[in-house]
Amino acid sequence: MYDYHLVIKNGKVVTPNGVKDYEIGIKDGLISALEPEVKGSTEQIWNAQGQYIFPGAIDVHVHFNEPGREVWEGFSTGSAMLAAGGVTTFFDMPLNGIPSTVTKEAFEEKKSIAGSKSLVDFGLWGGLVPGNEEELSALSESGVVGFKAFMSPSGNEEFERADDDTLLKGMRRIAQLGKVLALHAESTPIVELLQKEKESQGLSDADAYASSRPIEAEVEAVQRAISFARITGCPLHFVHISSAAAAVEIQKAKQEGLDITLETCPHYLLFTHEDLAQKGAIAKCAPPLRKKHEQERLVEALVEGQIDMVSSDHSPCTPDLKDQDNMFTAWGGINGGQFTLLSMIELALIYDLPFHEVAQWTASAPARRFGLDKIKGELKVGLQADLAVVHTSDAFTAVKDNMYDKHKFSVYEGRTFPCSVAAVFSSGEIVYEKNKGLISTRPGGKWLKPVENDLSSAACIKKRG
Repeated sequence: MYDYHLVIKNGKVVTPNGVKDYEIGIKDGLISALEPEVKGSTEQIWNAQGQYIFPGAIDVHVHFNEPGREVWEGFSTGSAMLAAGGVTTFFDMPLNGIPSTVTKEAFEEKKSIAGSKSLVDFGLWGGLVPGNEEELSALSESGVVGFKAFMSPSGNEEFERADDDTLLKGMRRIAQLGKVLALHAESTPIVELLQKEKESQGLSDADAYASSRPIEAEVEAVQRAISFARITGCPLHFVHISSAAAAVEIQKAKQEGLDITLETCPHYLLFTHEDLAQKGAIAKCAPPLRKKHEQERLVEALVEGQIDMVSSDHSPCTPDLKDQDNMFTAWGGINGGQFTLLSMIELALIYDLPFHEVAQWTASAPARRFGLDKIKGELKVGLQADLAVVHTSDAFTAVKDNMYDKHKFSVYEGRTFPCSVAAVFSSGEIVYEKNKGLISTRPGGKWLKPVENDLSSAACIKKRG
């Protein structure tokens, strides 16, 4: 009988208190020792010489589209892609499956599919749409992470945007249920008016699309949602915030004591409107990529601690939905779930940020916000042995041969990161190794039912300095 199933030696362990020269002892899927020298017998030794060990990333915003649209991306290919990028837990959004996850029955169907296919652990969002207020209690009891709603058209007929009446009533009920509402915040009146104006002028290129979804549309929706939160007491999580101006409004609300977090995405931090103009619809998303000076302001907000977490918003589709010049009709979503951890490490290296902040954005803050911090999110004795081993002196260029998503086209293709994911462990079992690819294709991911959402720590992430 061994004391440990696995001991990882010679690595630099990224803890909340900084990088430590620790060894990690793993037993029964958990971290059972974390110290300068782990003593005792072990079945296996992994040499992480010269490499950094991060907690497995928790991506709270992906679209895997099952049931009904597995041809876009399903749980098998999607979870494999995330694992190759150092992600060991994900939350799937409710809108692109058929049916959308707006009833208990749809939730149970999706949970069964994901449980039979996912390589890593997962949670599932439920949806708030017009007419499903009576479904919220059953969805909550079933174990949704929280609820997702659109303040602007979703682009999916099966998942309508929530009008103000739906939002107010839904937020009141979600608050009673102790859940959180994730919001796509863009103003419908603004984006619809501006799009109609551009289309009436015969304009549908990158400039027309971007100008139809200005920062003002994001800010107005954020402000309105915050007003509703004051009235209802509903916890909010703003998804894919694209502008520093919106982040500032959310910070003001936090300072009032409101229960709110926000995420941004790597594509808003690494790419700009120029990429949309040059690369076409492959770089289309909503909100759109911003111009360079706005991107720099968003990065500054991240550096200053005004953004809680970073998620991919991996939103894939079949190539034909992107293969068009009309930016209003092309599918709006970035294919990039494999590159979140690498992107954030790149930014940390550029801006000389400590790696424990990367771990916070990608793992510990999501775990705290969504009730998983008792089992995940940090490298700590007693927590799940979800690990991403990263080599910071071994560059990685994204090409089709090393992309694991179903349709290998992405705005990230051709980008060279100054680091690479060397290996990934989920509950102590290796699922990916750079030189070998996926080690395991056996679905071993577990469904996670988060405990009561408690933002007492996550809402008050301190600013740098």
